[in-house]
Amino acid sequence: MKDITDAMNWRYSVKDYDPTKKLSADDFQSLKDVLRLSPSATNIQPWHYVIADDDAGRARVAKGTDGHHEANSSKIKNASHVIVFCSRAYADNEYLSELLEKEDADGRFTEPKRKTQMDEKRKKSVNKHRFTEKDEPFWLAKQVYITMGALLLGAATLGIDATPMEGVDFEVLDDELDLNSKGLTAVGVVCLGYRSGDGYNVELPKSRLSEEAVFSKL
Repeated sequence: MKDITDAMNWRYSVKDYDPTKKLSADDFQSLKDVLRLSPSATNIQPWHYVIADDDAGRARVAKGTDGHHEANSSKIKNASHVIVFCSRAYADNEYLSELLEKEDADGRFTEPKRKTQMDEKRKKSVNKHRFTEKDEPFWLAKQVYITMGALLLGAATLGIDATPMEGVDFEVLDDELDLNSKGLTAVGVVCLGYRSGDGYNVELPKSRLSEEAVFSKL
């Protein structure tokens, strides 16, 4: 387990993975826990994760890198695990009811009115993004991106390399994984594993804007 600052200084978006090194089952379970326990607006949890941890699965995900994104193919094929981050395209009433009943079963509501209030609050948010802002799919996808950031930090604290990428053809992944029929769409991919000793990028100094440039105080 790394100190959080040390972990962030250590982590890079690795370009070259060592295909002989694999994540332990315990470490990967910890990372799945990070994803499942991540926060989201009104606890809407609009995510689903497709995991590829063998050659056949990684090859299917790598189909999304054919052509314009071929530079990312080797990352996907050589990583230990690859996760396709998927978002719901919409949050229908059936799904909202499922969420509400799960919260109830988990003891989230100390009295009946709390359950009603949660239901009304979440539906109000969904309707705002569906009918007023007209950005429901984008709002839901933003919640999924929160989990991607959590995963990157979690992986770094465990000494696991991770590479987030949008450089894939999501339409190809949607088709290959039959996501649209399930009301889902791919929004990102993260490779997990261990860097090759001579990998490009990790040998270079990290470059970030200064504190003065990115923080201000009221």
